[in-house]
Amino acid sequence: MSLRTIRWGIIGAGKIAKKFAEDLKTVSNTELYGVASRSLSKAEKFASENNATVAYGSYKELANDSRVDAIYIATPHSYHHPHTLLCLKQNIPVLCEKPFALNLQEVNEMIQTAKDHNTLLMEAMWTAFLPHFNYVEKLLKSNHFGTILKLEADFGFNPVYDETSRVFDKSVGGGSLMDIGIYPIFAALSTLGLPDTIEAKAKYFPNGADADCEMIFSYNNSEAYLKSTLLEETKTEAIFYCEKGIIKINGRFHEPTTVVLIDQYGNKELKTFDYKSIGYSYEIAHFNQLIRQQKKESEIMSFERSRALIATLDRIRGIIGLDYHKKSATE
Repeated sequence: MSLRTIRWGIIGAGKIAKKFAEDLKTVSNTELYGVASRSLSKAEKFASENNATVAYGSYKELANDSRVDAIYIATPHSYHHPHTLLCLKQNIPVLCEKPFALNLQEVNEMIQTAKDHNTLLMEAMWTAFLPHFNYVEKLLKSNHFGTILKLEADFGFNPVYDETSRVFDKSVGGGSLMDIGIYPIFAALSTLGLPDTIEAKAKYFPNGADADCEMIFSYNNSEAYLKSTLLEETKTEAIFYCEKGIIKINGRFHEPTTVVLIDQYGNKELKTFDYKSIGYSYEIAHFNQLIRQQKKESEIMSFERSRALIATLDRIRGIIGLDYHKKSATE
């Protein structure tokens, strides 16, 4: 029996929306139905380039289209909360790009709204669905090399400083922590759980956005050394030092890549994975399945997992004094 086609809409027409649209094409029984942008011409251009059926010059129009089965939210971080609520209140399943929102309060409201409207909601933390990451999670859970003693995970690149770019715009959640620091943090939470204590320090751009953040998560018998930076290119690896060996997710660890296993004698084994897409296809296929099964929450990227992630981000922001609503001294 053939599966019904899931018709997707996308809110936002930027770079990540483009990547998502490309991967939609690789998932069977899936089509890009519509796209919405604040600019109708931008939406029409995106629709033309990605074979979408309709284009709208407002997000509300897409949310009001009864032919949409699911909506992917690809707008800047600060808009995730209102755009998610807009769609949920129309009973449209929502896959919202990470970070889910700017703080736990917003995330809780999104989750409660989904429950009130009996509508599916999931954070689009694509790493959680990637085969190489799942492989490492299972190895660590099974104590393949014994318990984890230390984790080192980083994510850094060096874009040209541009205050008009959302990456550097603190008012929309820009800066290293929310944009890329979320990945090393996710790796730690997924494998070691919530830390007992957190140490963190940050550097800032003139406009108040965080340029660099170094974190230490301490646990009973292990530590995680995490870093996010917009000041330099880093290897963007996740390395787990265990009692009897090392498990290394090669750069860039949060997206499709390879894994190296190094046992206590120094023997190395490279694990490759048969990736045929950018990597968004795995979360798309999972979300489609949830819709077909009429589920309202993912067992993989659950509400509990999203709450733990945003609560940890809130905790770090409190330590480094990062407030998205407070202007810097130079503004």
